[in-house]
Amino acid sequence: MTYQIKTVFAVPLHCQSCVDEVGGALKRVAGIDKIDIDLTKELVSVEGSAPPSFVVKAIQDTGRDAIVRGTGEPNSSAVAILETYDPAHIATPVRGLARLVKASATSTLVDLTLNGLQPDTTYYAGIRQAGDLSRGPLSTGNLFRELGRIQTDDSGTGQAFLVKQNLPIWELIGRSLVVGQDKDLKTLSLHDVVGVIARSAGVWENEKTVCSCSGKTIWQERTDSVAKGLKT
Repeated sequence: MTYQIKTVFAVPLHCQSCVDEVGGALKRVAGIDKIDIDLTKELVSVEGSAPPSFVVKAIQDTGRDAIVRGTGEPNSSAVAILETYDPAHIATPVRGLARLVKASATSTLVDLTLNGLQPDTTYYAGIRQAGDLSRGPLSTGNLFRELGRIQTDDSGTGQAFLVKQNLPIWELIGRSLVVGQDKDLKTLSLHDVVGVIARSAGVWENEKTVCSCSGKTIWQERTDSVAKGLKT
């Protein structure tokens, strides 16, 4: 399948050399067809087939951070922050992030990044029927759709980019995404990671720089998220 997705990122940019360095890094990422960098607004927009997580990593490798501000058309993307419900890790629960983006009328791209899990281990991802996290992964109901496997490296980090047919975004909002070690995804445990799938903004739908709930800037919120374990 061929597809093109557009994603906008907030990136701290202070001068033309910042623009040149970020642009140079992105030109080396396979699957990026178009790059536009706005120094004044500190925004980077990218078009192509490259996963958003690859773009974030390339920008972070320049010493700058990047926050996804919008992906695709309105109502065509979603996100799930994956957390552990193991009491031993209550201070830093975040163990990954899943970005889901419409590729066609009925197919979805799943950009999945994991961190802080068991090293050199095969995990399996799936969509569960319910978004009830009252008991962590144990209360998410039956399997709705299998997504695929993801292998962690010797540091416990893993990444997978999956294209799933007959899986429109609108059917996923409000359900949960679970990643665990059971190949059949039938037996869940508190060692699995889970997150509710929530709608995320399309391109140019989210231009806020301060959260109306907390009063914090997007970068202050980013700092809080990183402290809880979010890496991408």
